[in-house]
Amino acid sequence: MEKVPLPTITRLTADDFRSRIPSLADLLADVVAGGSSLGFLAPFDRNAAAAWWAALEPAVANGNLAVWIAENTQDTNGGTGIAGTVSLALEPKPNGRHRAEVVKLMVHRDARGRGLGQALLTTAEQAAARAGATLLLLDTEADSAADHLYRTTGWTRYGTVPQYAAGPTGSLRDCNFYYKQLS
Repeated sequence: MEKVPLPTITRLTADDFRSRIPSLADLLADVVAGGSSLGFLAPFDRNAAAAWWAALEPAVANGNLAVWIAENTQDTNGGTGIAGTVSLALEPKPNGRHRAEVVKLMVHRDARGRGLGQALLTTAEQAAARAGATLLLLDTEADSAADHLYRTTGWTRYGTVPQYAAGPTGSLRDCNFYYKQLS
């Protein structure tokens, strides 16, 4: 099997973000349809996904939320689009400016298993360090592919909350909480 190169990861400006909302909505709808627990319940359509992304526009514009995309020039099915995304929420409060939260790391079902999730995570970690953050936080569904990613990339689990959030079908799922100290 031919190795497919990873897409280029790009941070979106506020203007870029606005124009990419339709493609980000496609990605989010795909990930939820694939069963990932991202805070949404099925049925979850592209319009609902676009509305969710559009609500984040002020945070992107004011710099409190950084969003990166990995864009395919051509995916395995011959299509183009966003293969993955990750966001970094910077803490605006003076007593928390040393920390940030990695949020909504998503990889399209057609792009999984090639290291894109890890590349997106590394991008967010490096950007956090450049922004002066020394502590990163995140949460994810227990025993998921994302949970495995965080365990194997130096994150420390500090707790599990049983039945913390509902998955797309409405069934309650456990959630693991992680931190990573940056040097």
